[in-house]
Amino acid sequence: MKNVLVSLPKPFMVLAPMDDVTETVFRRVVQACAPADLMFTEFVNVDALCSAGRTAALRRLRFETAENPLIAQIWGKTPENFYTVANELVDMGFDGVDINMGCPDKSVVKNAAGGGMIKYPDQALEVIRATRDGLAGRLPLSVKTRIGFNEYDEAWLGAILNEKLNMLSIHLRTVKEMSKVPAHWEWAGRVRTLRDELSPDTLLVGNGDVTSYAEAQKLALKYGYDGVMIGRGVFYDPFVFAKESPWPTLSARDKVLIFKKHVRLFRETWQDGERPIAPLNKFCKIYVNDFPSAKDYRVRLMSCGSAMELETTIDQILKELA
Repeated sequence: MKNVLVSLPKPFMVLAPMDDVTETVFRRVVQACAPADLMFTEFVNVDALCSAGRTAALRRLRFETAENPLIAQIWGKTPENFYTVANELVDMGFDGVDINMGCPDKSVVKNAAGGGMIKYPDQALEVIRATRDGLAGRLPLSVKTRIGFNEYDEAWLGAILNEKLNMLSIHLRTVKEMSKVPAHWEWAGRVRTLRDELSPDTLLVGNGDVTSYAEAQKLALKYGYDGVMIGRGVFYDPFVFAKESPWPTLSARDKVLIFKKHVRLFRETWQDGERPIAPLNKFCKIYVNDFPSAKDYRVRLMSCGSAMELETTIDQILKELA
């Protein structure tokens, strides 16, 4: 088995999978700022990959070798499609496959997928086994889930751990809580104890409300986790994976220059409308922040209708900041 997970530093730092966020361009921007030890793709629907919508779904799996190690995250509800896609992913150059069993989106949950699988553990286990069969020992298999659906659910976590996964990532909230309450890191030790009892060789990754490298390291050491995953924290600091982030001391112009790089990479990567401009416009909140006139600049940037117009507007702003 090709298993890069075993060679990661301890504790390792992970960029969380986020829909319409962690596509290939943003991952490369983060890697250029301060590399994570491990990254995930956006979550990709296996049922779409096995349908007429395959071409569009495949775009979510686009990546450059500079992004490795990279895990492909998949979701859906049909075990046969998990088997088929897992088999295909082996030859695409990924370093592992992860099943999303934690997404709290209402439309996903309603279809018994993502976090909805927590309510149907038998189906979830069938999906895990089908994916494992598709991988046939060629890549490591992991799951990202939550501590339960309505409340902490040790039966659910135990069932998943009994599958002897290579890695388990735990978002320390329930599906029902979404991101509306603070992450329950007070439950982290209990999950670790369960892991140690049922599947000690499974790497354990904690996720929820982590906003700095120092905080991640502190939590990992406190609760005995192998790694910590950061998601929304990267929105406040693109250098969040750096031991000492330079972000607070960067000038407004330097921050906008990073956004220009992001936009240019987007324009070069996504051609002929392959990717909508709206999510890119929203990224300006990351870079154009915490300096005079930032709000006015964001209004101008978010009204742009194309990547080319966005880059032109950024050049105008850079002149004003000179």
